[in-house]
Amino acid sequence: MDKYYTSETHIQILIALMKAHGVRKIVVSPGTTNVCLVGSLQSDSYFEIYSSVDERSAAYIACGLAAESGEPVALSCTGATASRNYVPGLTEAFYRKLPVLAITSTQHEGRIGQNIPQVLDRRVQMNDLVKLSVSIPVFDSDEDRWAYTVQINRALLELRRNGGGPVHINLATTYSKDFSKKTLPNVKVIKRYNLKDTLPDIPEGKVAIFVGDHRRFSEILTQAIDEFCKKYNGVVLCDHTSNYRGKYRVLASIVTEQTFYSSLSLEADLVVDIGNVSGAYIGFKGKQVWRVNPDGEIRDTYRKLTGIFDMDESDFFETYNSMAPMVDRQMSYYDEWAMAYKRISEKIPELPFSNLWIAQHTAHCLPDDSILYLAILNTLRSWNFFETPVSVTCYSNTGGFGIDGGVSTLVGMSLVDKNKLYFGVVGDLGFFYDMNVLGNRHIGNNIRIMIINNGRGTEFRNYSHPAACFGEDADPYMAAAGHYGNKSITLVRHYAEDLGFEYLSASNKEEYLEVFERFLTPELTDKSMVLEVFTDSKDESDALKIMHNIEVSSIGTAKKIAKDVLGEKGVEVVKKFLNR
Repeated sequence: MDKYYTSETHIQILIALMKAHGVRKIVVSPGTTNVCLVGSLQSDSYFEIYSSVDERSAAYIACGLAAESGEPVALSCTGATASRNYVPGLTEAFYRKLPVLAITSTQHEGRIGQNIPQVLDRRVQMNDLVKLSVSIPVFDSDEDRWAYTVQINRALLELRRNGGGPVHINLATTYSKDFSKKTLPNVKVIKRYNLKDTLPDIPEGKVAIFVGDHRRFSEILTQAIDEFCKKYNGVVLCDHTSNYRGKYRVLASIVTEQTFYSSLSLEADLVVDIGNVSGAYIGFKGKQVWRVNPDGEIRDTYRKLTGIFDMDESDFFETYNSMAPMVDRQMSYYDEWAMAYKRISEKIPELPFSNLWIAQHTAHCLPDDSILYLAILNTLRSWNFFETPVSVTCYSNTGGFGIDGGVSTLVGMSLVDKNKLYFGVVGDLGFFYDMNVLGNRHIGNNIRIMIINNGRGTEFRNYSHPAACFGEDADPYMAAAGHYGNKSITLVRHYAEDLGFEYLSASNKEEYLEVFERFLTPELTDKSMVLEVFTDSKDESDALKIMHNIEVSSIGTAKKIAKDVLGEKGVEVVKKFLNR
């Protein structure tokens, strides 16, 4: 019976990616645990295979092959002590920066330490042995397939990165005897580029630049992005922490977070991803993603990554601008997004008194050139629906994305320029978690803190949160309700005033409108301010639901009908059936 590729999917993916990344030469040592890999490789004429019984010798043969050919060379060995014999050769490859890929086959990692024959622990490597070590288990789920496909790409790219060097893949197996697979699966190939490479062409169609958390943009970078958008039919999708303020900015959350709105016209042919972690959860659609960042790391946030551009953002945009002709379009991609944003924004109905209502009436009134800090999740989400003045810069602790440190971060920023106003919006749990910093003696008169006090982690009571099914039973432990004075109207007042802050408060729309102009005073006042706003979790949840259901498209209507008829579980079943 003819033998082809193994039935083990993860090994098929590895082989397909080895071919895509040009790993053609391989030195094989005998064994049982690597039969699925070797049996598949020897059936594919693409590979140039050499045999070496002694793994120590095999590793040095790979060094010689790599040095002379200039190509990456793979190694394959079985379990037990076989891989230990690679150490001298891989050490040589490490210091000579030779692209040697050591594929060590293994049983399930759960067998480590269980006195099972031929099972060694390869999870930790010597510092000067390999540049990168990854473990690829046997997997079944789509989530695993995505994650480990990315890991294999990462490992193969590392062979040539920064001068090159050895890489280790620990490859599990189930010892399948089925070699009947005649073709390899289609796999996502991720490529890395720098300025010395021949860069790929921008695909025809619509290009979206997505900006995650980002420092202030220089005028040069802003101009380069604006020129890029003009030449390549682009739009810049932002949240407040993006801080891009050029001609092509769209605050995208209000469009992408509509539950029953979907438009194929807003789907991008290419998404250029810049910046860092975004807390906006913007659900844009793109056929492929290019990440541009000088760290050169694979970050497949949106699961469509095909290219890593290891370069400064300005170099990327200026290089592509020099390659592109000017194209005049009557209807640009930016116009489509801007019209959708305007249409939905103009339909916002009256909202309950909530963080969202406060953001709606406050964001556009912030003083020019001020700084805005937004606490994670509910606050950042709420304010991302509403624009601020162009000169306002915004930050949020989206890096670690924890509840701690928001007020301290605001205080730290305020120390940089005592003549600038620094505004912060934080929930009650986040405030009380970090309130000690208000006693810091370095604080000046340029801080304005708004506390949205609903007596709990209101995120856990929002209608769309997984804890929503518990209703009020979510309060005691999930939402941590009832702590810190349980919405006391005097606790924060006394604390703030005793520490020298001016204290303001509001419990409804009328009271808020009476005090918010004082809070937003554009001039420095004698004291920094604390504005405590008391809201209700049900109002917060209702407001969010309203914001998520402003616009309904024809596709969304069908989705809504399906949900009404089938319920959430039924919709998920249909999605799986349709593979969508």
